[in-house]
Amino acid sequence: MRRNTYFISDCHLGANYITDHRAHEARVVAFLDSIKHDAKALYLLGDILDYWYEYRTVVPRGHVRFFGKLAELADAGVRITWFTGNHDVWLFDYLSREIGLRVEKGFRLADIDGTRFLLSHGDDIPPQPPMYRFTRWCFHNRVCQWLYAAIHPRWTYVIAHGWSSHNRTSRPEPESNTDQERPRRLLEDYCRRHHAGHPEVKYYVFGHLHLCGTTPIADDAEAVFLGDWIQKDTYAVFDGHTMRVCAFDREETTYPTNR
Repeated sequence: MRRNTYFISDCHLGANYITDHRAHEARVVAFLDSIKHDAKALYLLGDILDYWYEYRTVVPRGHVRFFGKLAELADAGVRITWFTGNHDVWLFDYLSREIGLRVEKGFRLADIDGTRFLLSHGDDIPPQPPMYRFTRWCFHNRVCQWLYAAIHPRWTYVIAHGWSSHNRTSRPEPESNTDQERPRRLLEDYCRRHHAGHPEVKYYVFGHLHLCGTTPIADDAEAVFLGDWIQKDTYAVFDGHTMRVCAFDREETTYPTNR
């Protein structure tokens, strides 16, 4: 019986800093295969691909098994929604047309089994540093996208993957990086402010920070951080009543609440 809704983010498929791309993709595909019989909806909350630029008449190579599994789920009736992140921001209509999934840009309120959710990759939730806001504006600007598309992919791929690798390898892992605490607190503070005006929202679900766990926002609301698929292989599942953050192959393992 299809009764579960799944949430996953930050797979970063195709990243240069991942040693074995095939094994990495295979783990994600194995997870998707494991939910095919009980999933009624799947939310991909950004940075699923480490880099993607979708040209009008051609698409990047790779990720065939992953896209094939998404197509299999969609054909079986699973509703798939992909929220773009800061790495897969240039996802347009190709996968919508080919697979039948829905692409969302920015945060969104959604009702799932009568429960109100706020869903976002997390990079679009204020406040953000001025330079980050400017960079994000450039990425979403149609003129900037048109100019970028005019550069031969031979160069854009090198630039994009080089930037991604530098950003990833030039900082410690989130668990040991105290700088990650500030953006997490900013997200939690935003949730509390939002919840004060929207008490119907029960779950705020984010990716982006690669942190995993839940934080109480109010007596009846919590923020959910999905982790990643670089080291943690984590996801969240909502059964219509409760929300759990789990590790793949360790489904009963839940992560401690951030107090």
